[in-house]
Amino acid sequence: MPCLLGCVALAFPRIALVLVWLFVPGYIGGAFTSLLWPVLGFIFLPLTTLVYAWAINSHGAIDGLFLVALIVAVLVDLGLLGGGASSRRTRVVTVREE
Repeated sequence: MPCLLGCVALAFPRIALVLVWLFVPGYIGGAFTSLLWPVLGFIFLPLTTLVYAWAINSHGAIDGLFLVALIVAVLVDLGLLGGGASSRRTRVVTVREE
């Protein structure tokens, strides 16, 4: 089951964040002190929010491999957000005349 949730988190991080919030009581709330950060994380960096909650609940701190996982999650989130816009800007339409 955790492997399935991990695959869902990579494919649909917002859905996975909502599922964790609904079905694992205290997991998201235990990692954050206020409700503002998870809501902002849901909007802007959902995978980073999930990885941060996992690191805090598993280890209690962000260091070592947990820090590496958090940095990778930030990079994936930023790549997902910016990838569509950059590909739209650089797309060139070629028309063949015969």
